[in-house]
Amino acid sequence: MAQEYAYITGGASGLGKAVAIQLASKGIKSFIADRNTAGAEATAQEIGGDFATVDVTSWESQVAGFKKAVELFGRVDYVFAIAGIGSNDWMPPTQTNGDFQKPNLSVTEVNVHGMLMTVSLGVQQFRRQTANSHGFRGKVVVAGSVCGVYPSPGLSIYAASKHAVTGLVRSWGPELPAEGITLNCLIPSVMRTNISTPEFFDALESEGLLTPLHGAVDACEQLLGSNPVSGQCFEIGPDYDNGQGFTHPKFATFTDEKHRLVFDKLAVRGVSFKLGAENSKFLEAKSQYF
Repeated sequence: MAQEYAYITGGASGLGKAVAIQLASKGIKSFIADRNTAGAEATAQEIGGDFATVDVTSWESQVAGFKKAVELFGRVDYVFAIAGIGSNDWMPPTQTNGDFQKPNLSVTEVNVHGMLMTVSLGVQQFRRQTANSHGFRGKVVVAGSVCGVYPSPGLSIYAASKHAVTGLVRSWGPELPAEGITLNCLIPSVMRTNISTPEFFDALESEGLLTPLHGAVDACEQLLGSNPVSGQCFEIGPDYDNGQGFTHPKFATFTDEKHRLVFDKLAVRGVSFKLGAENSKFLEAKSQYF
């Protein structure tokens, strides 16, 4: 079996680090990209990989880190877009006078814009390289959240950012296998990471409400190699170790046949933006995804 390579954002700690360690146990070499230089270096040393200091909100920073990985490895088989931050008070304080204030969109800058740039880099690289021994040019796994499936009062901006993840994966994921590429996401419930405080995690754990980190790592492992799944969301909850395992959430279906037909038309129009109307056969085939 040929050597495989992975690129992981957010690999200095939490889920990203756990994934890197698991990949190393499978013989996969990883490149760690994180703004936490010391943490990224520590993870890289632990797994025998390499690292770069990367700010995922910066295209230039992401490109520099990704290029370093490609130059080092020669190819990238897996991209894990794990980097993310928690919610914040994104709305400015209420004022009765004065000018309007810009909202704090740092959460979407990391969780949406940063994620999209990482995914784009991965797919661009996959399109430049041949299929590996498993028959794939590359695979992308994105870190989502149950907040990207269910209403999350109190976490509105974070929920919005994670709905972007599930929307991207469910919409683009079915298209990519035709190119030898897959795109899936993890949607765990609350896990013990650096996204909140130890006290918060301890309180959840005492009530049996904390999701084990290894559940999300197991889901990543399922997507390695020759698994053809794409466009799927893997939910991991507090009962993962109690026989539940990972599940696929039940997203809303079309209200009626006319709604489905509308989305058939939207799909065709969406592809026409990329390929031009002359690619009629490919456009007609788009309806298979709905």
